[in-house]
Amino acid sequence: MSPLIVLFFCFILFLLLGLPIFAAIGLPCAIYMLLDGSVPLMLIPQRIFTTVDSISLLAIPLFMLSGELMNSGGITKSILNFCTTVVGHIRGGLAHISILTCMLFAGMCGSCAAAASSVGSMMIPALREEKYDDDFIGAVIASGAVLGPVIPPSIIMVIYASISGASVAKLFLGGVVPGILIGLLLMVTAYIISVRRGYRARNDGLPPIKTIGAAFIKSLPALILPFAIMGGIMSGLFTATEAGAMACVYAAVLGFVTKELKLSDIKGILLRAAKSATNILLLMATGSILGWILTKNQVPQTMTKVLLGITTQPVALMLIVIAFVLFLGCFLTDSTIVPLLTPLLLPVITSIGYDPIAFGVILCVMAVVGNLTPPVGGLLFVVSGVGGIPVMSISKAVLPFLAVIVGVLVLCSIFPALVSFVPTLLMG
Repeated sequence: MSPLIVLFFCFILFLLLGLPIFAAIGLPCAIYMLLDGSVPLMLIPQRIFTTVDSISLLAIPLFMLSGELMNSGGITKSILNFCTTVVGHIRGGLAHISILTCMLFAGMCGSCAAAASSVGSMMIPALREEKYDDDFIGAVIASGAVLGPVIPPSIIMVIYASISGASVAKLFLGGVVPGILIGLLLMVTAYIISVRRGYRARNDGLPPIKTIGAAFIKSLPALILPFAIMGGIMSGLFTATEAGAMACVYAAVLGFVTKELKLSDIKGILLRAAKSATNILLLMATGSILGWILTKNQVPQTMTKVLLGITTQPVALMLIVIAFVLFLGCFLTDSTIVPLLTPLLLPVITSIGYDPIAFGVILCVMAVVGNLTPPVGGLLFVVSGVGGIPVMSISKAVLPFLAVIVGVLVLCSIFPALVSFVPTLLMG
């Protein structure tokens, strides 16, 4: 049996056995090297070190840390109050508040898990108090949290940029229009379901402009952070890594000034951020080993021939990619899918003249959507853990929201200018 076939067999077996994803990737690679005999095992630590030894990848732990600081520093609460004032009067108001809060929080931490745990911990008790059903609650929080890696900044786009060499700033800007479209359509979906189920509005009517202005001013220190990050990156004032460091400092200072953040919280914040970042970096490192093995066996070239043999139409090819990534998302995490597929699919995409920035944004968002699909769907388990809601009930209720997100990505695939418009307008 070919060592490459053994590698894939072992990979599937280790996934089914419940091994951590990085181990399910790394161990089959080691088995392949032992069977092949032409590749020394020393390659494994070498690839791990060279993959994570990158200044640009420092953005990942820094944005993770900034997200944890925001959670503990009260920034999420101020955003929540502002969202309640703006959309609380719409039918199913608390659901809209949850989605809008996720959108704004996403522009600060770039992590869907952080958005789900932070917004969910505050909104789930409030939604239950207003007699919303648990399945709907879980679906709203999970689908809203998907916006974390779509609205800039985005950790998963940093990963794609480090592999493909694409501009981080252009990828961030490319996520703006899809992110806003997804957020608005999620709110429309929530409204339709709320009407059918008879959910009420949070507030009786739109509050006076003075009240909205006061809420905006109170949340302004939190709201300016994503604009400061994007403005600094676009102007060349700082890199994505330096933007992550700035976000950490800003979140920490704001938390201490508002007295929401305590020195005693720092240890737990650092540990949680370190665990999350280590998991992602380990996945990237083991994924790079697998990528090297696939390249050695000319798998990317073979995949290019197979896909181009099916169709050379860019739109049709992108739809195939979306379906393939949606399938993979049922079993793998976004931080696994992007490192695995980028070196495989990018040559195919560039060979047909498709915009690599549009492809990168669509790939990253589609990979994140896998967090909503069982059995691996990470967001389903995060929300289930935060709210004590059965995973299966969330996974059923999330289907309408999932359809909306996939629909937006299909639209972006057909009209890639929806993604590239803002980067082209602002950066040329």
